[in-house]
Parts: sequence; structure tokens; C-alpha cells
Amino acid sequence: MKSKNSLSVGIIGCGNISTTYLTLAPLFKSIEVKAVADIDLSAAQLRATEYGVRAQSVDELLAAHDIDVIVNLTIPSAHFSVTRRILQAGKHAYSEKPLVLTLEEGKELRELADSLGLSIGSAPDTFLGASHQLARSAVDRGLMGSITGGTCHFMTPGMEDWHPNPDFFYRPGAGPVLDMGPYYLTNLVQLIGPARTVSAMASTGFQHRTIGNGPREGEVIDVEIPTNTHALIEFNSGAVITFGASWDVRTHRHSLIELYGTDATLYIPDPNFFGGDVELARSNDWCEVLPEPGHPFGKQTMEDSNGVARANYRCAGLADMADAIINGRKHRCNMDVALHVVDILTSIERSAATRQWVDMTTSCERPEALSPEQAQAMLDPDARLPSM
Repeated sequence: MKSKNSLSVGIIGCGNISTTYLTLAPLFKSIEVKAVADIDLSAAQLRATEYGVRAQSVDELLAAHDIDVIVNLTIPSAHFSVTRRILQAGKHAYSEKPLVLTLEEGKELRELADSLGLSIGSAPDTFLGASHQLARSAVDRGLMGSITGGTCHFMTPGMEDWHPNPDFFYRPGAGPVLDMGPYYLTNLVQLIGPARTVSAMASTGFQHRTIGNGPREGEVIDVEIPTNTHALIEFNSGAVITFGASWDVRTHRHSLIELYGTDATLYIPDPNFFGGDVELARSNDWCEVLPEPGHPFGKQTMEDSNGVARANYRCAGLADMADAIINGRKHRCNMDVALHVVDILTSIERSAATRQWVDMTTSCERPEALSPEQAQAMLDPDARLPSM
């Protein structure tokens, strides 16, 4: 049982990602998951049995008097409607990414939350990880000089090889830009600030995909969206970043994130994870791995699908929001940041569709950096890291 300085959490949506939240939430002292819900009650009952929480219908969870915050883990097309119901039930809301699929939806949620005195948070929270906070420190200390440009590349063969039900990835509201783009763009915003303008082009490499895993293996699904997008993003700082997001690439040799400064280049690891080496290079002959100052969100907690040990602290953003609500401050995975990232991502899609530059209509402040000491204070000292 957590202390009175924690908030009680419910989860709507008991698919694959729910196991991550249920496994990692006990690491953080400001949150306690008490209940789960799903439109398929049997899915909720399965998770409840696995993790020792109660299973409820969605309506029952929304009405529960002992729940302060509800996490929305439904599919992206349902994020807006479910988050709105959470707020209307008088509870704080935390959503998986992307927060919403249009700016209009986001603005409606922000107005509703403000009118009710409630908070909204949104994944991704991976930018709070050790490697990305180390990169933030390098930028803030001026180790690179002025950042003039950079590149981001997320390019894979697609989702159907490993996901048993990949259909929604290839429908409107998903695709590589909206599905994986939040990790990259949120990290860029926390590193160099808000964006100003985007330009993009997109294509669809395959009209059909064949599921390669699970009970539907061999089934062919239709592709309804662009799956190969390349964009230029101009930030308010003046930096221009190339962003490539594709599910049509078998293999490539691009770094995940590179930032180019007047004094040095910074190589940043996968923003889908919390850890990894950050490298600073001043020339082709000089490159160093920056020393990691003992940030707790760099300790390995899991193995990925390739058997590589990774640091995974999903729930950090939720825990930070809960602590912020308790202590009356602004949380890092806040509505302004999430909505600005939605603005960037949807503007990329609009630019690709219209072949025109698109200006941002939102902005945000860079979220506050998270020091090793602040991160350590978020953790429950009695909790144990998951075994790998």
C-alpha cells in the first residue's frame, strides 16, 4: 500500500502495453494501480488476475470513487473519446501516445480539463530517461555550440512481422509518423524547443501486408495510409531537422538521432528506450561517450525482442504527473508539449498531402530537465526492478 502522498490509478485498455504499465508502476512511489477495465471484460479479468488488481467494466471504473487518475491505453482512434469521458467523470487523465489525432480534439480536451481543474498527461515519457537527460545536459551546457541542424530516422520493414493484430497501424490515425513520431519529436522538443514550420513528402510502398506472427499468421491486410514519409522541420531556434519515418525499409545505416552544432555533433540513442550511449564528436577523429552521472532511469530492466538489455521506466511520466498534482507544479509530460507534438506530426501529414509548407499554430516550453536526484526521488525505495 502506497502512502497518502500517492494517487490511485485505473487503466482502461488491457492490450499488450498494459502489461508494461502494470509491471513498472510499482517502481514509483506517487502512483498505485488499483483497477483495470476493457470493453472486453475477460481481458480485464486476465490482467487483474496477473497483477493483483480488480477488474471492472469501463463504466464502473469511470464511476469508481477511489480512483484519482485513469490511464488511457486504448487504440489511437479512441484516445480522444475515452480521455474526454475520463475528464467528464472528474478524474485526471494520462494517455498513451499520440494524445489525440487532431489539434481540434486536443484543444477541446484542454478546455474541458481547465474548466474542471483537472490535469492531462501523455506519453511518451522516454525523454525522461538517463540517455536523453544526458543529451539534454550536453545541450544546456553548450558542449555543441549552437545547434544548426540534425537528422532523425525511424525506418523498419513494418509491424506485421511481430504484432499479432497489426491492422490499426495501417489505418488512418496511425502509420509510422503518428505511431513512432511522438518518441522522436517529443525528444527534439525537450532538447531544442518548439517547432515553427514543416515540409514533407510521403508514399505508400505496399498496398497489402501479410501478418507474420500469431493466430492470424498468413492473413493479408490492406494498407490505407502512407507508410514512407520524409520531412524537414524548422525549429524556433533556427535548427532544421530531417525526419524520416518509414515502414518500407528492410535495413539502413542511419543513426537514430544526430544533432549538429557549431562546435560538435551529438549522437543520441533510440528515443523509444530510456538508456543507451550518448556520443559527442568534434571531428572524424575525435568522439567520446559522455559519462553517465548515475541517473537511475538508465539501469536495465528488460530485454527487447532481439534479446538486448534495455532500460524501461514507462510510468515515469505518469508518476511525475501524480507528484505534480500532489505538489501543485507543472508536470513534464504535459498537455502543452503533447499538443505541440501532435501539431508537428499532423502538419507533416498535411504537408505531404498538399505538397505545401505548413506553419505550427501551437507552441510550448521545453519540459523541465530531470536530474538523477529528482529521478531517484520518484522511485519507491522498497520496490525491486523487474527481473529480466
